[in-house]
Amino acid sequence: MFKLYGLRMSNYYSLIKALLIEKGFDFEEIKAPPSQKADYLERSPMGKMPSLELNGVHLSESIAIFHFLEAQRPGLMPADPMAAAKVVELVLHLMLNVELVARRCLPELLFNQPVSDETKEEVARDLEKGIRAVRQLSSSSAYLAGDQLTVADFYLFYCLRPAAGMAKIAGVDLLSLCPELEVRCQALEKHPSIAKVSEEAARR
Repeated sequence: MFKLYGLRMSNYYSLIKALLIEKGFDFEEIKAPPSQKADYLERSPMGKMPSLELNGVHLSESIAIFHFLEAQRPGLMPADPMAAAKVVELVLHLMLNVELVARRCLPELLFNQPVSDETKEEVARDLEKGIRAVRQLSSSSAYLAGDQLTVADFYLFYCLRPAAGMAKIAGVDLLSLCPELEVRCQALEKHPSIAKVSEEAARR
């Protein structure tokens, strides 16, 4: 059985939990806040969450965890190599050029540690570029990357809204820059695995 380490407050923890549910894996949740302690770093070398364990072997970083899960039970990547690469391209833009950019405002949002005006200006500028990239690559079909539900849809759901919350610190109404992406998120709220994660989080 898989062991999922982390906290439900983490959007990437929730993403991996949703993927485990989506693929029908049995797993145990273990509360583990981020840490730089030696035993934690054995599981997650940067001390981040989430991490996943199977038979004593640990994996960190959500995209690595996803690729392992997908190899065991395929279904969230297209069979065509180029189409699959385009899915990964979308995922990386969502992670690196949207969520990670907005995360620079997290200290002020969570810990009341002011972020400089210069940083806020950079965040606002870079978020616009990141959202433009995601919109450019997005499909006009039923799902973000085409006619098939893929991991890109999961990353959209678990990256866009957290980024929007952090972006407010920089004076950016992120969702107004991409209303069609928010519409996709609203639809994904009802997807069974995502809905189950949200329901369990609300009960705790």
